[in-house]
Amino acid sequence: MKCPKLLIAASLSSVFSMGVAQAADVVIGVPNWPSVLATAHVLKIAMEDNLGLEVELQNGTNPVVFEAMDSGAMHVHPEVWLPNQTNLFNTYVTDKGTVRQNPNGVAGDQAMCVTKATAERTGIVDLAELSDPDMAANFDSDADGKGEIWIGAAGWASTNVEKIRAKSYGYAETMQLKEMDESLALAEVDNAVAQDKNIAFFCYTPHHMFALHDLVILKEPAYDEAKWNVIQPTDDPEWLEKSEAGVAWNTANLHIHYATALEGDQPEAAKMLSQVSLDTNTVSEMTYALVVEKQDPAEFAKKWVADNAEAVDSWLK
Repeated sequence: MKCPKLLIAASLSSVFSMGVAQAADVVIGVPNWPSVLATAHVLKIAMEDNLGLEVELQNGTNPVVFEAMDSGAMHVHPEVWLPNQTNLFNTYVTDKGTVRQNPNGVAGDQAMCVTKATAERTGIVDLAELSDPDMAANFDSDADGKGEIWIGAAGWASTNVEKIRAKSYGYAETMQLKEMDESLALAEVDNAVAQDKNIAFFCYTPHHMFALHDLVILKEPAYDEAKWNVIQPTDDPEWLEKSEAGVAWNTANLHIHYATALEGDQPEAAKMLSQVSLDTNTVSEMTYALVVEKQDPAEFAKKWVADNAEAVDSWLK
């Protein structure tokens, strides 16, 4: 799976170097999860309607979007999860200063979940119980001797952290750690609910999954900074061996980030991006509209911006 992603990244870099992406006044990078797509479209419409700018959306992974903001090929990342992307934040915000952070974060939580019916059938309460082969057998759908658990999509920093946590808790030995696109993973959750099957998976807020299903968050020891030693693959080839994280995630904060160059090139856009303020419930409702209600992202964003004119106005003052 790594080779196609490298090819895609290389292709994007090639496109950016030719200046194609610079046809728009502002280019917003869009990684592959629902809430970032919703926020990206809202920002696009808000800037087009209120600032008269041409705004373009471009798909890209977190590293690609940060690199593009650094080079000027992109200008906005609508939803940077921290501490997940701390390595990118440190490189481009703290060290290089080519990217700015909007200070108004949206609170988010990350954990491992099972459906309520799964918890009732298996008796599982704590995440560490998955390291017990007898408990893991409850999640073995293909009879290969290991249970299965979705840990996130390829390219997410949180997916790497979940590999570290699986190693730390011991269930990396008893469970197959599945990486797949979120839409496919959530379809498996839907199927498991419909067929009364057991399932365990990465869960987070803001997200619509909690509105769709009755979920149970598996218990863990509280977050302890001293026990959270997370290294990303971009920082050390021996990242997994050197990392340890046998405690719960700390509360995450989701921030808009934008290229520092916008302050000179499009100052009104930079000002707006520095003042946007959303909350967890709002972002969850946005993703519900796109994913569950199947609303067209552009049409949804137009209506949301019109219906929330007072909030959008506050971003522009």
